[in-house]
Amino acid sequence: MKLYGRDRGIFGTESWPNYDDIYKKTIEVATFLDLPRFPEITEDCYLHPNILCMKYLMEVNLPDEMHSLTCHVVKMTGMGEVDFLTFDPIAKMAKTVKYDVQAVAIIVVVLKLLFLLDDNLEWSLSNLAEKHNEKNKKDKPWFDFRKWYQIMKKAFDEKKQNWEEARAKYLWKSEKPLYYSYVDKPVAYKKREMVVNLQKQFSTLVDSTPTAGKKSPSSFQFNWTGEDTERTCFHGHSLQGVLKEKGQSLLTKNSLYWLSTQKFCRCYCTHVTTYEESNYSLSYQFILNLFSFLLRIKTSLLHEEVSLVEKELFKKKYSVTKKKSKSKKVRRY
Repeated sequence: MKLYGRDRGIFGTESWPNYDDIYKKTIEVATFLDLPRFPEITEDCYLHPNILCMKYLMEVNLPDEMHSLTCHVVKMTGMGEVDFLTFDPIAKMAKTVKYDVQAVAIIVVVLKLLFLLDDNLEWSLSNLAEKHNEKNKKDKPWFDFRKWYQIMKKAFDEKKQNWEEARAKYLWKSEKPLYYSYVDKPVAYKKREMVVNLQKQFSTLVDSTPTAGKKSPSSFQFNWTGEDTERTCFHGHSLQGVLKEKGQSLLTKNSLYWLSTQKFCRCYCTHVTTYEESNYSLSYQFILNLFSFLLRIKTSLLHEEVSLVEKELFKKKYSVTKKKSKSKKVRRY
């Protein structure tokens, strides 16, 4: 495909795309073209929440044992059903799923179920895990939320700083120069060649490291399998410190839970709920910021998805609160 003339202005973009815009445009195009039902998303598909949850658990260095809990939440909410996940543009009630955002929201809900994330309980459980690990160094270590937070916070800050610097230094240019007409083609290529040569000479003069070539693409942004002793890998750690046995089943020691959204909007607006950092705990803010950075989305968008998962998981809770609010109203004649 050759680009020149007016197409140069269309494809010569110098801005970063927004997740919401891409998502909405994709839905609009699929609906406008009357595309048939997309291929079914089963448990073997990469977009299934069970597989995506495993991916992001590995990404943020959380224990593998959490995967069984995320699968249980997916089963209880019905978010793993084929009809729920498969996109059908021509259906009357077409449902769209933000697959990665949904999977990350499920992980956040599981973290709240285990540690509550109220800036209190997670640190108390961390003290118990730290004492147990000191006494039983030969056994499988318990997951220490405080230690995970410290390691993850440092890695997250470094990764975010590098990303912001790379984004600021990014050169908005294509691999091949764009030109308006075939007459300008040799001039454009000559200018590009001169610029590349000058950059190489300048880097040699200032004794700077030359720009590295393109790295092979990877869906993971963090690497926890290296030989870095300061970055502990928590994948094999146990959740015994936050779970208790009751018969043949496991229950969380934490019996409390707070809903991210107490009341949803009744009006037909575009948002589900508003997110203000000052209203939430620091640990909850950190986890939202971490996952939002991985997905390159707004924190409020992830918070809304967490609220939707909770709405499906605690349907009885929301229905009870709704009935209570109705009973308090006085009928007027």
